[in-house]
Amino acid sequence: MRVLITGGAGFIGSHLAEALLARGDEVAVIDDLSTGCFENIQPLVGKPGFHFAIDTITHELVMDRLTSECDVIVHLAAAVGVELIIHDPVRTIETNVLGTHAVLQVAARYRKKVLLASTSEIYGKSNAIPFREDADRVLGPTTKSRWSYSDSKAIDEFLGLAYHKKHGLPVIICRFFNTVGPRQTGQYGMVIPRFVQQALRGDSITVYGDGSQSRCFCNVRDTVRALLLLIECPEAVGEVFNVGSTEEVTILELARQVLHLVTGERQPQATERLVFVPYAQAYEPGFEDMQRRVPDVGKLKRFTGWEAQLSLRETLQQVIEYYQLKRMSK
Repeated sequence: MRVLITGGAGFIGSHLAEALLARGDEVAVIDDLSTGCFENIQPLVGKPGFHFAIDTITHELVMDRLTSECDVIVHLAAAVGVELIIHDPVRTIETNVLGTHAVLQVAARYRKKVLLASTSEIYGKSNAIPFREDADRVLGPTTKSRWSYSDSKAIDEFLGLAYHKKHGLPVIICRFFNTVGPRQTGQYGMVIPRFVQQALRGDSITVYGDGSQSRCFCNVRDTVRALLLLIECPEAVGEVFNVGSTEEVTILELARQVLHLVTGERQPQATERLVFVPYAQAYEPGFEDMQRRVPDVGKLKRFTGWEAQLSLRETLQQVIEYYQLKRMSK
C-alpha cells in the first residue's frame, strides 16, 4: 500500500509512518513543520519506501503529485493544542478548514480513500457520557475562542461526509480522544508531556482549574493500530469512529501519578508539589472546559475488533523514559 500522511512529521503521523514502513508499505509525508518536527521522521529518511516533502497541504501542485502516487491519504495535518487554539484562533480555523478542503479536493480528483482525523472536542460541553458518534453537540458561544477548534473540525467532518455523499469519495472519520505517548510535545498545552517535563526538572506541577476534570488517555500505539485497521475495513467508509481509551482519570490524580513515577513521592509529599492555576490565568478570561471526556468505542470494536491494550501507567512510563533519554542526550 502507498500511504500519504499529511502532518506526517507530527506526533501521531511519525508513529503511523513507522508502523506502515515496518509492515512493508510505502509512505510519503507532507508537513510544513509549523507544529510538527523533522526530528520525528529523521530516522526514517533514506529507508526504502519513505519519501517526504516539507511543504503546506494547500500547495496544489505538490499535493496533486503526492496524491496521484498514493492509495490512501491519512489527513492528520491540523492546528492542535488548547494553547495554540486560544492564542491563534485565525490560524486554527484557516489551517483546519482550508487545509481539509484542499485535501478533499485533490483526493476527489483521483478517487483516493481519505482517513480524516477529527477530535473529541467535537462533543463540546455535552454531559452525555460516554460520548457516542451520533450524540448531539453542545457548545459555548462564539465569543469563547476555545470552541472555534470544535467548530473547525466539525466543518472538516461535514466536508468529508459531503464529499462522500455527493462524489462517492471513500472517507472515514476518526475522532481522537487525547492520544499520548513518546514524541508528543507539551508546547501547545498537552498535559502529560507538560507534567512529565515539570516533574523531571524538579518544578512544581501546574494543574489548571481544580483538577477535578477527567480525561481518557490513549497510547499512540493503540491509536495507530486503530488507523491501520480502519484503512483496511471497507465497511468503515462513510462512517465516524471514536478512537480512545476508556480508562478515565482526573487531572489531579494524573499529576500525582506522574510525580510518583518520576520521583517515587506519594501523598502527602506529592501534593505539596502541586500548584493550581486558574483557567483565566492559564488560557484566557472566561475559558470554558469540558468536565469529562469519555468515549464510547463500541462502534470501532464492532467494525474492526479494536480495543485499547496499553494502560495509562504504561503510557506514562513510556513518556517519562522518552524525556529522560532526551535530557541525557543534551
